[in-house]
Amino acid sequence: GPARECVRYTGAHVTGLNNNDYQIERAQIYARKHEQVEHSQFLKGDFMDMPFGEAEFDAVYAIEATCHAPVLRDVYAQMYRVLKPGGYFAIYEWCLTDKFDADNSEHQRLARAIEHGDGIGKLFSTRVALQAAKDAGFEIERAQDIAHETQVGNEIAWYKDLDCGVINFSGLQGFARSQIGRVFTSNAVKVLEKVGIAPKGTVQVQDVLVTAADGLVEGGKAEIFTPMYLIVGRKPLN
Repeated sequence: GPARECVRYTGAHVTGLNNNDYQIERAQIYARKHEQVEHSQFLKGDFMDMPFGEAEFDAVYAIEATCHAPVLRDVYAQMYRVLKPGGYFAIYEWCLTDKFDADNSEHQRLARAIEHGDGIGKLFSTRVALQAAKDAGFEIERAQDIAHETQVGNEIAWYKDLDCGVINFSGLQGFARSQIGRVFTSNAVKVLEKVGIAPKGTVQVQDVLVTAADGLVEGGKAEIFTPMYLIVGRKPLN
C-alpha cells in the first residue's frame, strides 16, 4: 500500500525489503496490476543487516515494521547507513506510551497480549524509540504520537474497526469481529480444520489473532499503546 502510494504521488522509485516470500510475491502482483513495475522492486532480506550499499537511497521509511526488531537502534542504524547525507527517514512505530506503568499488572497483560498476538518480541516505549533514532545519528525534526497528541483526523479512534461490541451488522467484517461473530467464526474454523478443509493450526492462529485484537483495543482505550508514533529525521550533510 504505502509503496504504491509513494510511486503514485511522487513518481519515485521504491525499493521494498521483506523477509517473507509470500508478502514479496503479493507486492510484485500489485505492482504489475497497477503498472508500477518500472518504479518499484521488492527484495528478500534482513532489515537488521540490509543488503544495500552505503548512502544508496535518497529517503527511507518504515511503517509498522521495525517494531519487530530486537533492538531499535540497530535497525535505525541500518537505515542511517543506506541513506544519503541530507536524506530523510520516517518511521511509523508501534510503541508503549508514557502512560504505560511497568509495575501495573494489567498494563503488563495488555502489552504481552499485543506482543504475542502480533509477533513482536518486545514493545519499546516512545522514549526508547526516539533515543534510538538519535543514537543512530539522525537529526530529529519531528517526533509525535499521532494517535493521542493530535485531534484532526482522530475523531474516530484508530482501534474502532476492531471494537465491534457484542454484535455488529455493519458488514461481514464487522460481524466477524463482534463477540457473537467470533464465536461463530471460531466454531466454523474448528469444523473446517477437523474435516481437513482448513490446515492444521488454523484454530490456533485464529485464537492468536483474537488475542491481538483484544490487546490492541484495550491498550488503545487505556492509551498505554500507540501504533502511530511518528519520527521524522534527517541524516546530517557532514
